[in-house]
Amino acid sequence: MLGKKLVTAQKRGETRALCLGLGMVACSMMMYFFIGITIVPFYTKSVWTTETVCKVLRATIEDKVLCPNSKGSEDEGVCHYPCLQVWVNLTALGQEVMLYQTEDTLERNAKCSYVPGNSENPKEVQARIETIANNFKKYQTFPCYYDPGGTQTNVILSRIYPPRGLLFTFLWPTLMFTGGCLIIILVKLSQYVSVLSAWQ
Repeated sequence: MLGKKLVTAQKRGETRALCLGLGMVACSMMMYFFIGITIVPFYTKSVWTTETVCKVLRATIEDKVLCPNSKGSEDEGVCHYPCLQVWVNLTALGQEVMLYQTEDTLERNAKCSYVPGNSENPKEVQARIETIANNFKKYQTFPCYYDPGGTQTNVILSRIYPPRGLLFTFLWPTLMFTGGCLIIILVKLSQYVSVLSAWQ
């Protein structure tokens, strides 16, 4: 009687473990799919792939600059924030180009090097932009990214999804997938050993 209870409990444990393993594999596949349709296309779309050194030539703040898709402002088309424009010397090519914070900055407003969020406080934005401009004037040499193919004649300060960041993004679903597969393999081995023991 006790042996039957132990066998039943073992089978229940194996079933739960198998369900856990299958669930982990399924969740990891969903994470892979989500990463594949959101992060990977943005990473492959970026042409600023080569790191080099940039030297600041000038950093200016323009009060009134026309912005694309500027809605809800009193003067239609005028930015609701000071426009920071940073021009640097691209040492790899010896060219004077404009610097942007990230790939997204260029798409949001190609006339400004830094674009704040729409919901941010104007005074805080003004203070932050002035601080950024002062930092560029203070630290004039820094690493940046440019397009080696020449499609984009500008540079960015940092990539939204660098190679290390992309690898780290794939790390968690990979660990979950590996753990799920190991659980399934262990359960199957346990069932195989149980069958062999029953025949002996």
